[in-house]
Amino acid sequence: MALTFTWLGHSTFTIDADGTRLIVDPFLKPNNPVAPRTAAEIEADFMLLTHGHGDHVADAVEIARRTGAQVICNFEIATWLGNQGISNTHAMNHGGAYSFPFGRVKFTIAHHSSMLPDGAYGGNPHGFLINFNDGHDVYIAGDTALTYDMKLIGDVGGVDLAILPIGDNYTMGPADALIAAQWVKAKHVLACHYNTFPVIETDADSFCRQLRRETGIDCTVLAVGASLTLD
Repeated sequence: MALTFTWLGHSTFTIDADGTRLIVDPFLKPNNPVAPRTAAEIEADFMLLTHGHGDHVADAVEIARRTGAQVICNFEIATWLGNQGISNTHAMNHGGAYSFPFGRVKFTIAHHSSMLPDGAYGGNPHGFLINFNDGHDVYIAGDTALTYDMKLIGDVGGVDLAILPIGDNYTMGPADALIAAQWVKAKHVLACHYNTFPVIETDADSFCRQLRRETGIDCTVLAVGASLTLD
């Protein structure tokens, strides 16, 4: 069994979990200026939404409606989706966990904000801690500042992969992401939420080199559309 993560730009990832297809925070072409694919090209069994900002949910309704994917999100976003005819949702909240066919998902703290594209209240933002059925533990931080709560993830054993934002301005930048990777005791890091727009331009290669040099944690800079597989 293996997990394959494909970066579609910004914070959008598809995950192939032994044939089960997940998509995280769908923000695709033409909404996302760097995305290589459109919502019409995505197939998904599950969708994970970290919060309600348009650069994370722009294509959620279209994909959920066409594919029937179950959407894992907070209560407020689930309610918003329901008002748009999307009923296959699973609402959760911070600290809660639930087992899905691909693994167990726990909601984690994220310090950010959340408002849906039409101005509706988006509830509290969050990240995901996922224990996949193949045994890999993965932390998807979502949009967040560095938070001391990340230490709790490291205290219970750490993760095989941490997906961390590094673009600064709206989220933590490279310096704080370097600390976050250590606090969650990540074995490997993928960076996201950078270089989509000028205000979040940063040097991911430099971040990864520093992370490897100063901490020994492995790090991969994915080109948009490229993939990483955890065996």
